[in-house]
Amino acid sequence: MIDQPIHPDASPIGDAPKPPIADRAAFQAELDRLRIREKAHTREGDAIAAARRRLPMVAVDPQTPLTGPKGPVPLIDLFDGRSQLIAYFHMWHPGRPAAQQCEGCTFNTSHVNELAYLHSRDVSYAVLSEGSYEESSRYRDFMGYTVPWYSVPQDSVDRLIAGRYFGILACYLRDGEQVYETYWTSGRGNEAMAPSYGLLDRTVYGRQEDWEDSPEGWPQRWGSKGGQFRSADGRPMAQQPRLQAGRDDDLGPLSDGRTRCTCPLHN
Repeated sequence: MIDQPIHPDASPIGDAPKPPIADRAAFQAELDRLRIREKAHTREGDAIAAARRRLPMVAVDPQTPLTGPKGPVPLIDLFDGRSQLIAYFHMWHPGRPAAQQCEGCTFNTSHVNELAYLHSRDVSYAVLSEGSYEESSRYRDFMGYTVPWYSVPQDSVDRLIAGRYFGILACYLRDGEQVYETYWTSGRGNEAMAPSYGLLDRTVYGRQEDWEDSPEGWPQRWGSKGGQFRSADGRPMAQQPRLQAGRDDDLGPLSDGRTRCTCPLHN
């Protein structure tokens, strides 16, 4: 299994070293010093976002065909009448059960549920899955995702992926009947989707991944090559509550004309 975990026999957090104890005044003094850096970090993030808003944009065919619950649909319809669209391109391993689907895409997608705040800013959101709609939508149902879900037919991949790969987060602008791509990111850039990481970064032991700069003895059981998103049995972590709820993770047969995944992970 990918990157699972690097120290499986490490002591649980309860036995891990702990920070020194201080009185309230000393604690607050250290926090006040750190707060200066946090505020600088926030202001730099604001400046980067301002630069993002000044990027040029590239035209995308608004009629690029996708597949949704009612069949073929052009890209421009995903805006649902709004002026902007955020799309996450979900990797897919055809013919594989839920347990072997992409752990990183599952991690990212599982965090996004409430879209009312995006809609209030005239922004739509959708997941665009690799592979067939018939098969990938079974995974959507197993996971209980509520956001709009579409698949990208093979003939549309080059128009949208444009030499990149599934696993990207992209932003689009609609100007009348024209569509433009205004931004994209991947890898750690996708962490904007996942507040779990932001919350873990506020805790004393952080993400518990081996790349972090932590004091000696701090628990770091996870690597950073995919296993950090999988539980001990190898499944993407977000699947556990679905299994406990009694959902069947058999995604059924391959769609007509599809072949089983032959990527290095499954070959």
